[in-house]
Amino acid sequence: MATVPTDAAVAAVRTAARTVVSTATPPPVAPTGDHHSLAIALFAVVVLVTLGVTLWVGRQGNAAEDFFAGGRDFTPLQNGFALSGDYLSAASFLGVAGLIALYGYDGVLYSIGFLVAWLVVLMLVAELVRNAGRYTLADVLALRLRRRKVRAAAGGASVVVTLLYLVAQMVGAGSLVALLLGTGSPHARTWTIIAVGALMIVYVTIGGMRATTWIQIIKAFLLTGGSVLLTVLLVVRFHGDLGELMRQAADHSGAGHRYLEPGLKYGGSLTSRLDFVSLGLALVLGTAGLPHILSRFYTVPTARAARRSTMWAIGLVGSFYLMAIVLGLGATALIGSAEVRHANSAGNTAVPLLALVLGGGNGSTGGVVLFALISAIAFATILAVVAGLTLASSAAFAHDVWAGAWRARPAREQAKNGRGRRRRGETVPASRSEESVSGISEQQEVVVARFAAAGIGATAIVISLFAQQLNVAFLVGLAFAVAASSNLPVLLYSLFWSRFTARGAVWAVYGGLVPAIVLVFFSPVVSGSHEALFPGLDFHWFPLENPGLVSIPLGFLAGWLGTVTSSEPADPDRFAELEVRALTGAGAA
Repeated sequence: MATVPTDAAVAAVRTAARTVVSTATPPPVAPTGDHHSLAIALFAVVVLVTLGVTLWVGRQGNAAEDFFAGGRDFTPLQNGFALSGDYLSAASFLGVAGLIALYGYDGVLYSIGFLVAWLVVLMLVAELVRNAGRYTLADVLALRLRRRKVRAAAGGASVVVTLLYLVAQMVGAGSLVALLLGTGSPHARTWTIIAVGALMIVYVTIGGMRATTWIQIIKAFLLTGGSVLLTVLLVVRFHGDLGELMRQAADHSGAGHRYLEPGLKYGGSLTSRLDFVSLGLALVLGTAGLPHILSRFYTVPTARAARRSTMWAIGLVGSFYLMAIVLGLGATALIGSAEVRHANSAGNTAVPLLALVLGGGNGSTGGVVLFALISAIAFATILAVVAGLTLASSAAFAHDVWAGAWRARPAREQAKNGRGRRRRGETVPASRSEESVSGISEQQEVVVARFAAAGIGATAIVISLFAQQLNVAFLVGLAFAVAASSNLPVLLYSLFWSRFTARGAVWAVYGGLVPAIVLVFFSPVVSGSHEALFPGLDFHWFPLENPGLVSIPLGFLAGWLGTVTSSEPADPDRFAELEVRALTGAGAA
């Protein structure tokens, strides 16, 4: 007599079958040579469209306000999309999802840090910077600390931060195009990095801030749309069961349930735990010191618009990172951590590979189209961000280092000329920083900024060629650490501490910048590991990969020491002027 299986037995068989299916190693998904022509065509479309926007907008105005601040006539919604476009870089779209695919819970911590940072920007920075500055971070400092050395320090630190950030974006571009061409050859990555560097120089020198802002808006729409499309396809693939998605991700991670728990990347030792704390500090505090984010607040007409822009950006960025978590888990569930790591050791190509699988896999039309579309969106993301970074660094060099520090006349001569102009009945504009325009026309600043963009782009290309094996999210973490160590202390002290002096400002910048750079140079990032810049050498003595835990407190400490040991007391009238302008907008540009 046949035995009729019970419901419990059927359920057990189904569970076992599901376990067998879910634990099987996913097939290789690296694209074959037949899949590249469409992606290359879409890349070309992205480049042509962005170049067209640059040429069209670049003809609309060549004044300094157009080049550095986009004419200050963007709406909060437009600037919110541009802010999110500036912020959601290759580190977000490629690096964060790749880290989640490789390390699970510990990779999610990156997205949390990136998002929480915007609360600091909203509460402490956005409105005050918009009212107190004109084009750059140094403008805020120069309003009360009228010293050339302060401008030189702040401008130089901004160039260093943006250069580190540029390297991360260009490394992401090299990884993406190497995958697209189906080759791990370093030549493909090298020529991609050179091409991206050349394009970003064109964007900045021709279009300035106005063109860069529109490119960011277009990129934000594309990135959000592409992320929504992949997320919907992934959720449908798992029939809306996110629990099953997480289970399969754990099964295919190679780490089992440890994949969904803290500690896979940062829990192995005390050093790794300290590294995580250092990374968290850098991500949360670094955004408020990023020059390309601060400069975007000058593209709106009022401080209220800057605050509303930030709120729009928080909504867009938060939505994106929720989708990035799902996509990282999906890459592990459908591809496997081993295959993701095989395609790129840092995980930078997890999202394009996931698109190929969701579209139908190798050999399918849907897979080809979706892979090409997502790759093109990622490429547009990189192009837009590198343009914004190059513009911010070139503006810092031209407006602060060259015009405000190197070519600026001494304060005594400026005061004499100002009195002479007043005797002749001329108006001396109060909204301009005294040192930023002394003897230098704004048109000259624009010319110097265009040349600086070429030099900074060339430098970023050279550095990027040595950093091709590092994860782009990790590289951005280093940039955030330097920004939080050098720019944030001097900004907060200047805005909120009445006793702050010029010596304190210079010490704060260099006291955070120099230790951050030195610690990175002698860390496992540069030597002493297989993934280092120089894997064959070992001269590291600093154990942490991110220097923020040490360099950020040093920046604040140096600013305090420089102030309390300064022989020149703070000027209360200048602080009062800064406070009134920052809080009310009276006299703002």
